[in-house]
Amino acid sequence: MAVTIGLALGALIGLLLGLLGAGGSILAVPALVYGLGLEVQQAIPISLIVVASASAVGVLPKIRAGQVRWRMAAIFAAAGIPAAVVGSAISRHLPQPVVLAGFAVVMVVAGIRMLADRGATGTACKIEAGRVNWRRCAPRSIGAGLLVGLLTGLFGVGGGFLIVPALVVMLGVEMSAAIGTSLVIIIANSAAGIVSHLQSISIDWRVTAAFVAAAMVTSLTAGHFGTKTDTTRLQRWFAYLVLAVAGYVLIDTFVVG
Repeated sequence: MAVTIGLALGALIGLLLGLLGAGGSILAVPALVYGLGLEVQQAIPISLIVVASASAVGVLPKIRAGQVRWRMAAIFAAAGIPAAVVGSAISRHLPQPVVLAGFAVVMVVAGIRMLADRGATGTACKIEAGRVNWRRCAPRSIGAGLLVGLLTGLFGVGGGFLIVPALVVMLGVEMSAAIGTSLVIIIANSAAGIVSHLQSISIDWRVTAAFVAAAMVTSLTAGHFGTKTDTTRLQRWFAYLVLAVAGYVLIDTFVVG
């Protein structure tokens, strides 16, 4: 039964990932905790495996199209990987209600950001003739990388909902390159979080494999249709769903629990 539920939940998460890209995986941890009844410490590494796998599939066409800023990804990852390890260590020592409450706050931030998304582009790292203003760009990249890495380790989120706007608005990267670059960063941070979490906890690999396989298949399928679909309205409704789930988590944690 657990494997069947894992397949269904993985398919749902993959559908959202394929249609919406960054942000779709933020429901993975609540799905695993409330759908499969896992402890949050078990749900986080499974969520990270899903995030890393889906991102690895999604980044391939971006690499072929030359839409990855490798140096910027390296700076983000260099800051994010140790931060993800630290976040994982902190997460293991926090009570489950605290982790869930923190995760709910992250979901609220993600939902609000998706509702407020206007697609504006900044100029801090404006690319001209193939050059980037690294004097202005590097410090901002390091700061953003540390924050995203910490959240990845703490809560099992890829952080795409923060990386993409950081690259576009704060650093001035064009959207197509921001998405490809964010996927590389997510893979690196998630891998660090997975290794760190799995050192102290065992997980059910049957359920994990079912969840990941279903997410990857539906993500690929939905991604094909997503390129032909106006997802603006869908993203808005998804943001409302994220906010509703965040409210449920907070009520279940502090009122019911």
